[in-house]
Amino acid sequence: MSLSSPDFKSLKNTLYSAVLSDVLDSMGHRNQAMRPFVRPLDDHATLFGRARTGYFMKTFSVAEGENPYEHEIALIDDLKPDDIVVLGCDGPTTRIAPWGELLSTASQHRGATGCVTDGLVRDTRQIREMGFPVFHGGFGPLDSRGRGKMMNYDLPIQCAGVTVCPGDLVFGDVDGVVVIPAAIAAEAIEKALHKITQEDHTREELARGLLLGDVYRKYGVL
Repeated sequence: MSLSSPDFKSLKNTLYSAVLSDVLDSMGHRNQAMRPFVRPLDDHATLFGRARTGYFMKTFSVAEGENPYEHEIALIDDLKPDDIVVLGCDGPTTRIAPWGELLSTASQHRGATGCVTDGLVRDTRQIREMGFPVFHGGFGPLDSRGRGKMMNYDLPIQCAGVTVCPGDLVFGDVDGVVVIPAAIAAEAIEKALHKITQEDHTREELARGLLLGDVYRKYGVL
């Protein structure tokens, strides 16, 4: 699905994770919401964009002359507007903290719209002050150097229980992070916008005092 920056901005302000999850469920894609331990640094933050993926694995040392950040730097320097960095670290218990203030700064200036990782994040205060949306598996001060290394990027990964492919659409808000496979993105968004309209009608009628059962039979949403 080809979306421009204005499309992402408009849809980010209209869509929400719950309606996207419902629609993906209805389309047979029932494993698209990341596990609930992935939380936003700022509960008011929303992110929506295209996935740029990176895979981390545990390490226990750094070889002499090795650049442990090689793939990390390459990915960040190649970011485009509306990209979202998605980093799979096999969860927060690996103690890998792949994300911090400097990567946020570099990504923001490349036009990226956020980061999602099931690993840890550090420099929390500085990132919050920047207003750069980051969804994370926990907090930790440890550098990833000698503890975790990005092995490759722009390949299918697992992040918080969801398979994420480069180019998939990623939406995050206070309720969680949902991944929309690229192949069904246009249909999923169309269905989500229709469901939002139906939910708006439902809310209006419930606010006027109509019975929930009657309104549900009319609009079929809950």
